[in-house]
Amino acid sequence: MTPSDVKATLSFSDGSPSVELPIYTGTVGPDVIDIRKLYGQTGKFTYDPGFMSTASCNSKITYIDGDKGELLYRGYPIEQLAQKCDHLETCYLLLKGELPNAKQKEEFVGHVMNHTMVHEQMQFFMRGFRRDAHPMAVLTGMVGAMSAFYHDAMDIDDPHQREISAIRLIAKMPTLVAMAYKYNIGQPYIYPQNDLSYSGNFMRMMFGTPCAPYTVNPVLERALDRIFILHADHEQNASTSTVRLAGSSGTNPFAAIAAGVACLWGPAHGGANEAALKMLEEIGSVDNINEFIKQVKDKNSGVRLMGFGHRVYKNYDPRAKLMRETCHEVLEELGLHNDPLFKLAMELEKIALEDEYFVSRKLYPNVDFYSGIVQRALGIPTSLFTCIFALARTPGWISQWEEMITDPEYKIGRPRQLFVGAATRDVPDVAKR
Repeated sequence: MTPSDVKATLSFSDGSPSVELPIYTGTVGPDVIDIRKLYGQTGKFTYDPGFMSTASCNSKITYIDGDKGELLYRGYPIEQLAQKCDHLETCYLLLKGELPNAKQKEEFVGHVMNHTMVHEQMQFFMRGFRRDAHPMAVLTGMVGAMSAFYHDAMDIDDPHQREISAIRLIAKMPTLVAMAYKYNIGQPYIYPQNDLSYSGNFMRMMFGTPCAPYTVNPVLERALDRIFILHADHEQNASTSTVRLAGSSGTNPFAAIAAGVACLWGPAHGGANEAALKMLEEIGSVDNINEFIKQVKDKNSGVRLMGFGHRVYKNYDPRAKLMRETCHEVLEELGLHNDPLFKLAMELEKIALEDEYFVSRKLYPNVDFYSGIVQRALGIPTSLFTCIFALARTPGWISQWEEMITDPEYKIGRPRQLFVGAATRDVPDVAKR
C-alpha cells in the first residue's frame, strides 16, 4: 500500500496550522485519506459514528460497489461464482486468494470433510443448555467452547496452526448447527457422512434420523449450497468488523469467530430473513396485501417492508437475482407455488417490482427476502435462520481474521470517542450531597 501523489490539505478556521494528509488509492473504489497522524499533528480526532466514512483496514478479499450492485470475492463476480462453483471452492478462494484446480480442490475437500466430527464431549457440554434455548445462544457458546476442545492448534503466529483452525471451523460449523437443531427438537444427533457434499452432509445431519436412510435431493442441495456461497462474505460489515476487532487483541480464532456469531444475532444484522418471513406471516394472505401496501406507504403507520432494499446496495442486490432463481427452482421442485405463504410472497414480490412507489425508491427484494422463503421451503425453522447465516459466513470471517493477523500494519483496535460527560469535579462531603 503506497500513497498517491495527491495529498489532502486540512485547514482550520480556529487559527491552527493546516496539515497535509496522504491519500491512498485502492484497486477499485474511493480513495482514502490517511488520518493516522492527525491527532499527533493537530490534537484532534475525527468523529464518525458507525464508521460510515472510515476504512478500518486494507483488504484483498471482498469488494462491494453498492451503486452498481456489484459484489466481488477476490475479484470474481458473485454471479459467476454462484453459477460455476460450489461452496467449498468458494471457501478455498476466500482463504487462499485463488480458485483451486482439480487437485487442490480434492485435497481441500478431503481436509474439510476429515474434520466434520466434533469432540464427543461437546455433546455433554450442549446438554447444559435448556432444550428451548435459542439456537444462536447455543451456537455462540459452542463455537467459543471449541477453544477448550481444540487447543492443539491455537498459536496464531504459526501459519500451519492457523490453517488447521480455519479448516476445523469451516468443517465443524454445520455439525454444531445441526446438533443445536436436533437438541432443540429432542432428536438424536446424526453423525457426519463424509462421502456426501458439504451441503448434502448438512442436510442429512439436519433432517435424517436413525430410523431410515436419508436421500439428499440434488435440487435442494444446490439451493442450500448457493445460500452458503451468497452469504460467505460481505466486506467489513458489523460481524466481520467484530471478528477483526476481537482478533486484534491476539485472542484465539474460536473466540474471535464466537464474537462474530454473537454480533450476527442482532436483528439489525443477521435477522433480516427472519423478519421478512415474520412480515409475511403477519400479512396472512394475498387478500390482505393491498391494505398492507397502503400502510407501508403511510409514513405515520410505522409499518415497514422487510426484505426489500438494502443499506449497501442502492440498486438491485446482485445476490437477490441468484436467490430469486433458486427460490423458484425450490418451489417448483417441492410443488409449493400454491402454498398460501409462498403464494403471498410471490405476489408481494410482483407488486414491489412493478409499483412506482417501490421502484422509484429502489426497494427491490433483497437476498434475505428470497433466502427466508427458500429455507422455509427446505423445512428449516425460522429460529435457525441466523445459525445458517453464521455457518455460511464462517469462511469469510476466518479469511478476514487470517488477513488481519498477517497484516504488518495490524494493531489492537482502539476507537476513540467524543466525550460529552461531566468535566473534572470533586466529590462533595456526605453532608453536602
